[in-house]
Amino acid sequence: MPIPLVNSVVSWFLKKRIHQIEFFIKYPNEVQHELLFGLLQRAKHTEIGKQYDFASIKTYEEFANRLPIVNYEDVEPLIEKNRQGKQSIIWDSPIKMFAKSSGTTNAKSKFIPVSEDSLEDCHYKASKDLLCLYLNNNEDSKLFTGKGLRLGGSKELYKNNGTSFGDLSAILIDNMPFWAEFSSTPSSKVSLMDNWEVKMQAIVEETIKEDVTSLAGVPSWMLVLLNKTLETTNKKNLLEVWPNLEVYFHGGVSFNPYRDQYKSLLPSNSFKYYEIYNASEGFFAIQDQNNSSELLLMLDYGIFYEFIPMDTYGTINQKVIPLDAVELNKNYAVIITTNGGLWRYKIGDTVRFTSISPYRIKVSGRTKHYINAFGEELIIENTDEALKIACQKTDSEIIDYTAAPIFMNGKEKGAHEWIIEFKKQPNNINQFTELLDNALKSLNSDYEAKRLNNMTLNPPTLHIAKPKLFYNWLKSNNKLGGQNKIPRLSNSREFLETLLKSNNFND
Repeated sequence: MPIPLVNSVVSWFLKKRIHQIEFFIKYPNEVQHELLFGLLQRAKHTEIGKQYDFASIKTYEEFANRLPIVNYEDVEPLIEKNRQGKQSIIWDSPIKMFAKSSGTTNAKSKFIPVSEDSLEDCHYKASKDLLCLYLNNNEDSKLFTGKGLRLGGSKELYKNNGTSFGDLSAILIDNMPFWAEFSSTPSSKVSLMDNWEVKMQAIVEETIKEDVTSLAGVPSWMLVLLNKTLETTNKKNLLEVWPNLEVYFHGGVSFNPYRDQYKSLLPSNSFKYYEIYNASEGFFAIQDQNNSSELLLMLDYGIFYEFIPMDTYGTINQKVIPLDAVELNKNYAVIITTNGGLWRYKIGDTVRFTSISPYRIKVSGRTKHYINAFGEELIIENTDEALKIACQKTDSEIIDYTAAPIFMNGKEKGAHEWIIEFKKQPNNINQFTELLDNALKSLNSDYEAKRLNNMTLNPPTLHIAKPKLFYNWLKSNNKLGGQNKIPRLSNSREFLETLLKSNNFND
């Protein structure tokens, strides 16, 4: 079949899904309600289903009152039973795959259950929906005349007691349907290579021979790959390597700090950027409009959503609300119940609703990664945007960063201390620090109040990281590639102190 015809047929097939998406947009709360009781019905004979008597739950209120909010440590014993080969523990169909995730700094591994249902009805369904939404918005797309360059993690799959575990991307690639393998590059063999640095060069060598029309991966790691591609090919920009490249599907970390660098690598006004929001626990939201930073919450992936307002999170007044009770522009911790056997599980992310008809969100940070040592409530969304502003005003570019408090000592006021690795340093670091400080004031009124006349907070302190400081930390902790990322904000100085020591600061 000629390639243009393949493109037309695939486009037609994917666009059929639009009608189902329009249905949950029109009836979001009904779809979520029906989904919840479908999950309870499926799992009523499991160990957890019997423990909480799922069969007798008739209302959302009964569900919310009966089941506790949990984190990984709470459910680890049940997951471990499952990993030892026992079934019908948390889900009614066998769970034989587990996505290994170590979080951002914690060395303790998590094993997130991946059922056949979550694989097919969440992760793979989302991959098709991503293409569906993109093609629906770009009818002149030639996406399927070439291949999609995917960049996943680097951990292979390991077998144990009849179950397997590994990086989520390894699980997805290992179980990939034929249509995805046919339209993707690099090959599964290269994608699953364990040595990240060897793998990067192998990807370059394999993909520069292909007609790549799309990119997919975490912005920080994709940037490393794309720069290596230019270095290998001796080209000025990526469109000289892949002239038909038209879209980059990205997620995992905020795109804001990297946006300008991508624009220099892809100098085309027609090039598209599409954001996704996924994790080992599931696939949650997809950008559904061109040139937008909002993500459509996908409501029919076998995931039931609840939310905790961050102004009550972790307090005795903590409250949990369903989707129909959320408000615009408030920060919420995300709670999920899934067809992978997670029940009222805290995934650790925070989101902000930018629209409730339909439900669209922005990922605003992590429940553990913020600075609130002085009541400033600084979140990653604030710092990413402030750095973008400071970089634009000083013609500089960053690779990565982290920040933590300088705690009050006697009469000495507190402050924030930053380490930033620059790709292109500003001419005047003091000016950059002042611009960063002012941008944070404009974005966060609590920070502005604490900084007023240095009342509580002194101006921030900023250190320039030596080259590859963050990369070397990730490498030494076996965290290169995939969804691994630097913890950008913390109320603790532990990570900051480790990097300061590595950076050999004398100031």
